[in-house]
Amino acid sequence: MGQQLYFDNYSPVGDLIVVAICFVMIILVAASYVSKTKGFNLFLNMIGYLVLASFCDIIHHQLYTNVADGNYTAVYVIRILYHAFLFSILLLFVVYIVEIQRLEIRKRIPIMSISSIIYLTVLITDIVTAVRKTGFRLDRNGKAISGLNIFLIGYLAFMVVIIFLMVAYRDRIYKRAMVGFYGTMAVSFIILFMQGRHGQSSFTAATFLFPIIAMMYLIHSTPYDVELGAVNAAALKDLVKYNYDKKRDFIFMSLYLPDFDAEGRIIPKELQTTIRHFSSEFFKNAVLFQVSNGHVILIAPKNNNPDHENRINRILNSFQLEYERFQFDYKVIIGNSAEEISRKNEYVSFIQNIHRNMEINTIHLMQPEDVGAFNRYEYILDELEDINKKHDLRDERVLAFCQPVYNIKTGKYDTAEALMRLKLPELGMVFPDQFIPIAEEQGFIHVLTEIILQKTCDEIRRLIQEGYEVNRISVNVSVLELRDDGFTGDIDQIIDDSGIPNEKVAIEITESRSDSDFLMMKGKIEELKDRGIKFYLDDFGTGYSNMERIMELPFDIIKFDRSLVLASDADKKSEKMVGSLANMFSELNYSVLYEGVENDGDEKRCINMSASYLQGYKYSRPIPITELDQFFSKVDG
Repeated sequence: MGQQLYFDNYSPVGDLIVVAICFVMIILVAASYVSKTKGFNLFLNMIGYLVLASFCDIIHHQLYTNVADGNYTAVYVIRILYHAFLFSILLLFVVYIVEIQRLEIRKRIPIMSISSIIYLTVLITDIVTAVRKTGFRLDRNGKAISGLNIFLIGYLAFMVVIIFLMVAYRDRIYKRAMVGFYGTMAVSFIILFMQGRHGQSSFTAATFLFPIIAMMYLIHSTPYDVELGAVNAAALKDLVKYNYDKKRDFIFMSLYLPDFDAEGRIIPKELQTTIRHFSSEFFKNAVLFQVSNGHVILIAPKNNNPDHENRINRILNSFQLEYERFQFDYKVIIGNSAEEISRKNEYVSFIQNIHRNMEINTIHLMQPEDVGAFNRYEYILDELEDINKKHDLRDERVLAFCQPVYNIKTGKYDTAEALMRLKLPELGMVFPDQFIPIAEEQGFIHVLTEIILQKTCDEIRRLIQEGYEVNRISVNVSVLELRDDGFTGDIDQIIDDSGIPNEKVAIEITESRSDSDFLMMKGKIEELKDRGIKFYLDDFGTGYSNMERIMELPFDIIKFDRSLVLASDADKKSEKMVGSLANMFSELNYSVLYEGVENDGDEKRCINMSASYLQGYKYSRPIPITELDQFFSKVDG
């Protein structure tokens, strides 16, 4: 009867369900992509301990029912192991929280010391009370006798530590994730409480399962896009770090489809199916990552693909066939992992840097010099970030150059275009094509414009004070800057503080294709023109020009690109076409400036084509702006 009384408060169903769920989680982890971090290894260990604990609980009660001689030693031993596995989970849970909170060593040591003491105290006490028969024990009839409940004491002690960690360092965990942990622990407490009230013990292991499920869902869940077969870019960094830590080389293949990289664009389902096929059929153990709407990167371990060169050739041959079917523009990059890039964990930036110099519909095989180019890019980026942060409008690293502009009407050089250069300690002179795209991409371009405007205003002031005739000097501005509500105020402030007339400054800007940018540009131009600032339409003739929009924007000067100067020299028909455009602008009271004039023939032709201003190497290469007085004339001269 005593045996039946103890057995009645337990059913193996609870533990069997826990074991089943643990195996389901392991299957899901194996079938999906999960970041292999230290936290993930702790998570796997917790699942393992929970499976062992559940089996121990089943065995412990099974042994109990088979005892006929009143000797319950084996029952006590398995029960102690059962507790040891459960408290190992609690100890790992503390380690896990400390890990994801990234606590400093000085904060980790006391937390881990207290947790270890609780863990050892519980295990030692469990053993001692079992030997001395002062804790839980069974009499010869199998009736349970309660003693010191070290399990409950230890459990509550661990809960105090865990709650302290999650409250004291709550700012280190995303709020919703913390709510998820709190919720699952609350469910565990409730089940333990209700189980105790009804004299049950079947669901103890289940209460340890709920926080583990929370970990998997909130932190280690990196679901595939089931249509494309890709995981997100954050998981890419985790895989690179894992491979780097394990010193494992890998192959990467990048596919960039610019047609689909805009916000809201989705790769067509048929193309998604093709990409999914490529990611799973050609390489063993490959993982596909989606960096952006139109950019995916495939990572495949080298040791699982010893014939990777043959596989790459096969995938490229298949890719060409698919391109003939879909005809979407692309850029493909293929390479082996590089120690330096893996250490920095910056493959996305590395690949994007290669993209900048690639032609559309080309395949690039990674070269050692790509790493050097990326290091150069990163150095320039760091310097731009520092320039942006310091916001020193006379920063010595930003050099003001200029190119004098010849005024046909006056026969003098009384205008110029300000140009920008960087002079960096480790690289020396850096030209605009190397840093302007980076500055625009990273949001640093406006500070550079402010600096060049400040230095231009300083030079205009000096020239005026020394009696030189200055019509105006123009400064290039990116369309991206006009999106900032404070743009006009920043321009006004610099010119006003410099004490020069507003009309001595002009702004050069290229036409925008975006409707929203057009309306915004129009408003900003009108606002600054009311203050006397002149505006140039830059790069007219370079691929896209909407005449209707140009007429709507209050430009003063239209800059004909060098390509039009060259075109006009091709034949009489082209010359007449360019000349007609220039004549039309002149009749509409726009001034026409030809840039890229390099010889007498260019000059004569441009003058015949309604030119007001000429700019190019025939007159001067770019010079430091402080040397502009060599071209400008004094008022009295």
